[in-house]
Amino acid sequence: MKVQTLKQQAAEFALQFVQSGMTLGLGSGSTALFATRGIGRRIQAGDLKEVIAIPTSLAIEAEARMLGIPLTTLEDHPQIDVTVDGADEVDPELNLIKGGGGALLREKIVAQATQRQIIVVDESKLSDQLGTRWAVPVEVIPFGWTAQAAFLQSLGAAPKLRRQDDGRPYLTDQGNFILDCHFGKIKDPGRLAEAIKSRAGIVEHGLFIQLAHDVIVAGQSGLRHLSRR
Repeated sequence: MKVQTLKQQAAEFALQFVQSGMTLGLGSGSTALFATRGIGRRIQAGDLKEVIAIPTSLAIEAEARMLGIPLTTLEDHPQIDVTVDGADEVDPELNLIKGGGGALLREKIVAQATQRQIIVVDESKLSDQLGTRWAVPVEVIPFGWTAQAAFLQSLGAAPKLRRQDDGRPYLTDQGNFILDCHFGKIKDPGRLAEAIKSRAGIVEHGLFIQLAHDVIVAGQSGLRHLSRR
């Protein structure tokens, strides 16, 4: 079965937790996009009513507007009922690496404001330890970014500045840079998360510790629903 089909299966399963009257978080990335489009279809069909949504990126905001999903802000609605989002890597404790698409800052802000964070992935995103399959994205302000790269290197990373196809630095929606940091297998992701955030100039990192409540995994043998212990 194709990976895109698996992603769509996971996203559609997660939509059963989305109900009328909710404030929703709209995740970024290819798998979460299936969920956003599913929400749009349900609104258009009339079986999902009086929902409002907060997008986690400018790209998802544009998609939601095109689909007719009513949007709001955290300023007006600081508590979100359900967010459906994706992840780049998931460990057995449901800790995550996110930010492959560059939206990690807004994604974490939305996740922390969410009562039920549902992550949808295909089975290739599961690993025994974070860092096995994916680098940790770290968002830094452009000023002095090389000093932050050196600091991350001192923590054991091999940081690499993310670039666009034309060679210019990739810019987040907030106008910051991203350093993709290869740590290898991370023994204590919580401790590493705290160490990274201790440095001025580092805005946020892609380690999402104890933020996912549910993970929906689509694989060749079917769907699995994992819940945080």
